[in-house]
This record gives sequence, structure tokens and C-alpha cells, in this order.
Amino acid sequence: MKLFLLNILLIFASINLNAQSKLKKDMASIKKMCGCFEVTFEFSETFIYSNDSLYKPSKNKTDRGLEWAQLVVDEKDKITIQHILQVGNSSDPYIVKHWRQDWLYQNQEFYHYDGDNNWKYIKVPKENVKGQWTQKVFQVDDSPRYEGSSSWVHVDGKSYWENYTDAPLPRRERTIRSDYNVLNRGNRHEIINNGWVHDQNNKKIVRSEDKNVIIAMEKGYNTYKKVNDERCKGASNWWQENKQKWEMVRLKWDDVFSKEEDLSLKQQVNDKPLFMYLFTNDYNDKKSIESIIDTFVR
Repeated sequence: MKLFLLNILLIFASINLNAQSKLKKDMASIKKMCGCFEVTFEFSETFIYSNDSLYKPSKNKTDRGLEWAQLVVDEKDKITIQHILQVGNSSDPYIVKHWRQDWLYQNQEFYHYDGDNNWKYIKVPKENVKGQWTQKVFQVDDSPRYEGSSSWVHVDGKSYWENYTDAPLPRRERTIRSDYNVLNRGNRHEIINNGWVHDQNNKKIVRSEDKNVIIAMEKGYNTYKKVNDERCKGASNWWQENKQKWEMVRLKWDDVFSKEEDLSLKQQVNDKPLFMYLFTNDYNDKKSIESIIDTFVR
């Protein structure tokens, strides 16, 4: 009997050690997305399903730049990475606050995009997300964009995470396309020797109460090649000078999300999107930041 109990204890100890080892690999993979990178963004429509004979696919798009991915939060169940674009001469660069990604371990609460700037609040059972990481992606103004939950996979020398989830139109299409209103994103993040790759297989969807129609497929392939952190010194310095402001912005959004109810946001207020307000020096204190964000929440 004692031997039986000892074997059971050894089995549970082995399972726990394996789980802890897996968790450490997950966290290490996520944090490998931090640092300075030469980035290449490539997108191309592949298959067309629209019945419109005059349908014109988006032109192939390629952009390149330098991006600093700043580790902001490093906790056992949450990792936050802020992306900052650096453009132009390194001695006098132009800095653009870019997207943000939060990684939450075994997260149960989601804001799933439902089209037309609406997000549905959903809470799932704990067993549904056991061992999984949620990637929550935010716009440049830290408003919600999309999120999904899956397990990191470490096999055959590869480390990757992949998930399908609905999202708003990407910035590259928002001003040139109005014939679809949801992008179902097939996201795969894979860590490679010299950086990481964001591989996408996306569906462009027309969604309303009575239809959900795919009009086209899109391939995205974004590469992040790791370079010396000194090359992103301008972006890194900018973050140190501005991080307190953006912490206030994040805290305000956290307060909005804590209401745990469906969320609807205005695209513009007085003909301007939210980022055009927050990117100015007119909104640098807690009161003004909270006030302007409140005007965009329906």
C-alpha cells in the first residue's frame, strides 16, 4: 500500500514538474518577442469569393521599418509588450506608438469582436482554457482590437502559438475598403533563430444579423529580425519619457473592461479618432485622459 501511494505521489510530482517546465518555455517564448527588430509586413489577397463581377482585390502591400518591443509587465500569469515604430535617421528618428499585446495565462474573460466597432463580453469555464495563453491585441490608443486563446506548442525544435479570432478592419484597409466589416484572423506566432514570425491566414467577412459571408482570403507574413538594441535607442528613450502617460491610458481602459459587459465604441468624436487626441500633449493627465476616453465609449 505504501509503495502504491509513493508511486501515485511520484506520478503527480512528475506531472507538476512537466507543467512548470512547459510554463517556463511558454513565458520564455513570449519574451523573445521583445527587443529591437527590423520588421517586414507583407499582405496579399489570395482567393476571391465575392459574387460581384466588379470586385477589385486590395493591392499587394509591403512595408518595412524598425520596431522596438518594450517589456512592460512581466508576471507569472501576465506579460505585456508595447510595440513602438522608429522611422527615419537614427540620430533624429520619428517615433510612432504602435500596437500592444498582452499575454494572460488561463484567462477566462474575453471581449470578442462582433463587427461595426462592437465587442461582446464572454466568460468561459476554467477548464476551457487550462494551460492556454490569451493574446489580447490593442490599437495604438490602447482600445481593444482582438483576442484569442490557445496553447503554446514546443515540438521538433519549434515554438509557436496559433489561433483564429474575429477583428476589426486593419489600419491598412480601414480608409480604402467598406465592402466588408470583419477580418477573421488566423494568427500564428513562431519563434525562430533570429527573431519571430507573425504568419496570418485571414478571411474578409461581411457580417450582419442575417448573413456571414466570406468575400476573400488574405495572406499576411510579418517577419521580425532581431538586431542590436542600440538601433532602437530613440524608441526606447521615447518610451521612458512617455510611459507614465500610457500607464494612465491602460488603467482607464482596464476600468472600462472591468464592467464586464458588451462594449461599443465610436469611430470618431468631432471628426477625429481617439488616437489623434491621445497623441497630442493636450491629454497628459489622469483627468483629461479619462474624460476623452469616456467620450468614445457608447
